[in-house]
Amino acid sequence: MQSLALALALLLTQAAAPQAAAPPPAATIDARTRAAIEAVAYDYVDGQLEGDPARVARALHPDLAKRAVVGAGPTSREVFPLRRMSADELIELTRQGALKTPKEQWNRSVRVLDVTGTAAVVRVETPWFVDYFHMGRFGERWLIVNALWFNKPQQPG
Repeated sequence: MQSLALALALLLTQAAAPQAAAPPPAATIDARTRAAIEAVAYDYVDGQLEGDPARVARALHPDLAKRAVVGAGPTSREVFPLRRMSADELIELTRQGALKTPKEQWNRSVRVLDVTGTAAVVRVETPWFVDYFHMGRFGERWLIVNALWFNKPQQPG
């Protein structure tokens, strides 16, 4: 009897709790908005693969926070260590050709996952990394504000 009362109380609590709106399906994102966001994401990834720092720079908010979760080493003082990179560092790495790759080897994709007002979430993938972006719309211009990336393990050879 007590478990029935608990179950009923749980159902009543859930019914009274405000429900968060589900994000719109990706198919309902306005085509022009999707195209504008994808263009910025391709500037980011293709600019790196081309070694074009100007192309990368135009995709980034000046206060970009780019991070990757890293394993804690024996001397790490961080409990939850992150690799941090600024817009300037990413632009410089692009200038140095860190990811410059012949075009015939480009295998990349961009997926706009969600757009709400002036915020968007995007997934970019190449053979070397996966990035998740938070993008913001500033007037008519979309920029990458935050990026969380994962380096894919590379096969030898």
